[in-house]
Amino acid sequence: MIESIESTPPTSAPPTRRLRTARICTFVFFALNGFVMGMWIVHIPAIEHQVGISHVVLGWLLFFLGGGAFAGMQLCGALADRFGSRNVVLVGGVLCSTAVILPGLAHAPWTLAAALLALGFGNGCLDVSMNTQAVQVERGYGRPVMSAFHAVFSIGGVIAALVGARTISWDADIRLTLSCVALFGVVVTLIAMPGLLRAESAPPTGTPPAADAPAAKRRTPSRIWALGALALMLMLCEGVANDWSVLHLQDVLDAPAATAALAYGGFATAMTAGRFATDRVVARFGRVFVVRYGAGLAAAGLALAALTSWVPLALAGWTLFGIGLSGCIPQFFTAAGNVDPASSGANVSKVAGMGYVGMLAGPAVIGPLTHAVPLNFTFLLPVAFCVAAACSAGILRPTPPRR
Repeated sequence: MIESIESTPPTSAPPTRRLRTARICTFVFFALNGFVMGMWIVHIPAIEHQVGISHVVLGWLLFFLGGGAFAGMQLCGALADRFGSRNVVLVGGVLCSTAVILPGLAHAPWTLAAALLALGFGNGCLDVSMNTQAVQVERGYGRPVMSAFHAVFSIGGVIAALVGARTISWDADIRLTLSCVALFGVVVTLIAMPGLLRAESAPPTGTPPAADAPAAKRRTPSRIWALGALALMLMLCEGVANDWSVLHLQDVLDAPAATAALAYGGFATAMTAGRFATDRVVARFGRVFVVRYGAGLAAAGLALAALTSWVPLALAGWTLFGIGLSGCIPQFFTAAGNVDPASSGANVSKVAGMGYVGMLAGPAVIGPLTHAVPLNFTFLLPVAFCVAAACSAGILRPTPPRR
């Protein structure tokens, strides 16, 4: 409870109308980001066929998506500190929305690589700027609200899956579908952006404004790198669930395709529901509690899924894995944003960037290991990462402010 109160300073006054509006608009951008990226994901098979590439080549091309996202996060994190996250959200929302058209126009590997680089860059810009805005909103509320934003991101992905399934069943042209998504995203961005909070004029501690000591020139605290390392490990675990949960039930447990799909469905549903509940748990027990016991539960769930030979028990394991992971990552973003309010954007960008690298590394790490051991035994590596995160949760305890 102590760490929760100190990391998000309490306020006795109820949220102002401006603050409530900013929270709603931040929800909108998280949902938009999940929807836009979800629409790209559901069209991956069709785009892969259109370009005429194998799964292996697609896997390599996805590194351009990750590289673009990492670059966008690092650039826009510093820009959010300099110009305010509100202005950078506008740029990121427009870039991410319009760039989703490009993969649908690709007909060669090199054009798809360029398209994914642009889409990744726009996604990185929007991701880090909306998370920086979320930290500012949470600071204004004086209580945990970050996890709910990430839950709404998941809801955006669910909506994309439903819309994408419908348009694909209609045999709609990919270019038309993604163009409509882009137009929708730009319109939503222009409508919601004015409701966001403007940049804070000065840090809450009363120190000089950030302009007197530009965030880009500040030395990154070692605590940020520690938070980034934990985010990398746990987002790698999330990437493992995204890419390997269904294959695990199909290839290892010989489950039917329809049953195997429930593995990811249970994981994703548990992640979304868990994030909606996490803010209350953080307010009650603190961030350290959430990460320590959440990562521990995730380790137990994945170990159960990996070691059992009974399909229902494996499904329960993947669901527990999702519940455990659900509340962990938002705590790292909040902690990074509050290490130094004048450098919130830059610090969040580093933690988010390292986490994103971990998300993409999931397939790259697990795939080669399957040549040496069965797929289910490779899951013991992410189990070890969850255990390490649980043991390191104390890093989330706030440090006393330096004068």
